Amino acid sequence: MAASTASHPRSIHPEATQIAVEPSLVGHANGDADSAYDSEVNSYTTSLASSVVNYKYENGRRYHAYKEGSYLYPNDEKESDRLDTAHKMIEVALHGRLFTTPITNPKRVLDIGTGTGIWAIEFGDRFPHADVVGNDLSPIQPRWVPPNVHFEVDDVEAEWTYSQKFDFIHCRTMSACIRDWPALVKKCKEFTTPGGYCEFTDYDIQWTSPDNSLEPDGLLLTINRQFFEGLEAQGLEGNPGRHLEKWVKEAGFEDVHVLKLPLPCGTWPKEKRLKEIGAWNYLQTTEGLEGFLSALYTRQLGYSKQEVEVLIAKIIKELRDPKIHGLYWLYNVYGRVPMDKSKSSEEVE
Repeated sequence: MAASTASHPRSIHPEATQIAVEPSLVGHANGDADSAYDSEVNSYTTSLASSVVNYKYENGRRYHAYKEGSYLYPNDEKESDRLDTAHKMIEVALHGRLFTTPITNPKRVLDIGTGTGIWAIEFGDRFPHADVVGNDLSPIQPRWVPPNVHFEVDDVEAEWTYSQKFDFIHCRTMSACIRDWPALVKKCKEFTTPGGYCEFTDYDIQWTSPDNSLEPDGLLLTINRQFFEGLEAQGLEGNPGRHLEKWVKEAGFEDVHVLKLPLPCGTWPKEKRLKEIGAWNYLQTTEGLEGFLSALYTRQLGYSKQEVEVLIAKIIKELRDPKIHGLYWLYNVYGRVPMDKSKSSEEVE
């Protein structure tokens, strides 16, 4: 049978006719026009790509360029090392687990705010048949990764453009990053297949101690209050952990499970696993103090770089005091998206 030669009319949205075409591209393009257009496209894409990595430097630290200022912490190598240390600390806190959700054979996985990409890479190694996507404001992830893992520069609080849903969405340590947590949790549910899971792991950094060894007016608690008041003034939630269960349930998840885990700082606990967690936490805290405090204290609270350095030295001295036994909490919450057989399980509406 001969193939049909009938032509089909092109589909043009009415609003599209209002968009003007570059005059040099109207009509039949020749070789010179093709070459010029290729050059222009390359110029624009090179400019866009460079704008993402055109990092900002402040007080000797490097900060993200994309959506500049929306993330307070640095994105340099020193901060990457701290993020990987925190990853190890959480792994120990979760008894060696990469996640707590009861998934078995995920096909599409999203790691939002992936940071260095270490969680996504380890997940991709463990599930080689899963397509694993990690997004972040900064393209600081390694180039050499498992073939089923890829990374994107994106803002999780902007509109999501994924055409297919995910079986599992993972969100970890996004404290001081998000302005509208309930909206983010609902968005995660919207982009997860019915029967799929979302997991959130985050801090509640309200320092306490088992023996009241933290003085209410001591430096550590004073700085803690000051820091989170500064975050709140910018519309940022610094302690999302305690609210995760509420947000997940209000979003409509089912089978919600919650873990509340202690994160001691230092090797003062008697129990071996808690002592290891405390060692990792001490390391990531002392290495991260400059990154935690610099932007907020110099931009908003009027401190100089030198004054921040003096403050950090005093905090570290207090953390090293064997008489002080401080800890805070890590929350791990997951929930399942209800089944809905009346709608497509994979495509986003």
